[in-house]
Amino acid sequence: MTSASPNHGDRRASLRPDLIVLHYTGMVDAAAARDRLCDPASEVSAHWLLHEDGTAEPLVAEDRRAWHAGAGSWQGREDVNSRSIGIEIVNPGDRPFPAAQMAGLERLLRDIMARWGIGPAGVIGHSDMAPGRKLDPGPRLDWRRLGRAGLAIWPGDAPSDSPAELDAILTRIGYPPAPVDLRLAAFRARFRPGAAGPVSDRDRIVAAAVLRQIDAATTCRA
Repeated sequence: MTSASPNHGDRRASLRPDLIVLHYTGMVDAAAARDRLCDPASEVSAHWLLHEDGTAEPLVAEDRRAWHAGAGSWQGREDVNSRSIGIEIVNPGDRPFPAAQMAGLERLLRDIMARWGIGPAGVIGHSDMAPGRKLDPGPRLDWRRLGRAGLAIWPGDAPSDSPAELDAILTRIGYPPAPVDLRLAAFRARFRPGAAGPVSDRDRIVAAAVLRQIDAATTCRA
């Protein structure tokens, strides 16, 4: 595949993708997003641009290191660009994702996950790996739908007891070091959209359920 975007390089240390990072473009339309992702002056790119109608447009070959993630980490793994496939979903960030686009995202995720052997625990949002610095793909992305399709982690049955320290369990889930309010906001945007206020028992219960799903997924792939 010839890359449409010039903004890519070699994956460092012979790393291969074990993460998929979801973004929204945050721009007025697909044309503007594509122009920026393919502009050498922007130094930004992604492997895929997902249009509103569900069409997936390749911009960078998946074996190359696209420049989409920036600073951050997940589960202690840094240089996320070298470890991941980036999907930019056309959305300015202030509206729901259309049904056709979500269906296209499901198709694209299945293909990428099959090609690289990535499990649902490896599908994350940009805000997960960079809390506070990034907000995308935001609380309007239907993570529940992806979870039910086996394409991302979604909390199952809640444990009977509530862990005492939310910050500790967020670390175990994979969130990088950051002020607890930023990590909480990133966690809620994905797993408790619309939640607000100080840390609650519900936050702790849902976080424990998420961790249990991650542990189960990891055990199944071992």
